[in-house]
Amino acid sequence: MKPFLRSVWMFVAFALLSLTIRAQDVSVAWKPQEITNGSPCIFVVKAHQATAVTGTWRGHAFSFFRQKGDPESWYSLAGIDVSAKPGNYDLTVQVATSSNTQTLHRTIAVGSAPYKEVPLTVPEKFVRPDPEAQKIIAADQETKNKVFADSAQTRLWTDRFSPPLRSAPRTDSFGTRRTFNGSIASVHRGLDYRAATGTPVMAVSAGRVILARPLYYEGNCVIIDHGLGSTTIYMHLSKFDVKEGEQVSRGQRIALSGGTGRATGPHLHLSARWQGEYLDPAKLFLLRLPSPQQP
Repeated sequence: MKPFLRSVWMFVAFALLSLTIRAQDVSVAWKPQEITNGSPCIFVVKAHQATAVTGTWRGHAFSFFRQKGDPESWYSLAGIDVSAKPGNYDLTVQVATSSNTQTLHRTIAVGSAPYKEVPLTVPEKFVRPDPEAQKIIAADQETKNKVFADSAQTRLWTDRFSPPLRSAPRTDSFGTRRTFNGSIASVHRGLDYRAATGTPVMAVSAGRVILARPLYYEGNCVIIDHGLGSTTIYMHLSKFDVKEGEQVSRGQRIALSGGTGRATGPHLHLSARWQGEYLDPAKLFLLRLPSPQQP
């Protein structure tokens, strides 16, 4: 073999070997390892010399952040809706370095959580709203769609998510199929806390208040944007302690609980969303979220 061809071959072989080593340096994992419908989760990518990491999950595009003190570890908070069908779902991850971009594919099995059925009785106007109420409901939906679309393009939370009440017990209500007055059924997309009217309600994590106003079904409602499509919703409140546009920190008092809207009595309803997917707040509180590296 001529020296020139030998040099070309050695260069190609070295490049292929480098790519193989680089591919082996990237790993993808998720927590918890067993995911069910309604579960929040953390995707974890270990990548050597990565400059950016992005992903796609169930049609949602998202980005990863690096862990403080560990430049090779990248994380993203995500989840799967409570109404999603059990099955296998594809996760695509793209890892960019200064020289190339590597794409990895993983298949994640999603199981079925054991949700219950619960009958409830509420005022008839919340089951069969009249035409005037229907106009209010439609306007409320338009408002919610607008504020949900206004999520910050950066992460606003800085640490773990924590319960919104200091001592009130919660009911095992997330994901239950509810029948109102024996006729209309819906999936309960939040967690209920037993709380007397006037109980202080805290922000579960840092963020920006994107809604603080009365709605037909939700009653007095606060929605906090935590960035990158993550929001929490607090319903049936008796009093607001924050205004729209206000920045809040985890544990800050944002309202007092109540029984406004479609409620069977005083309590707090808390919902958690990620890019439109409704997640179990109780499982969100259990996730050990890494401390992000400051930009």
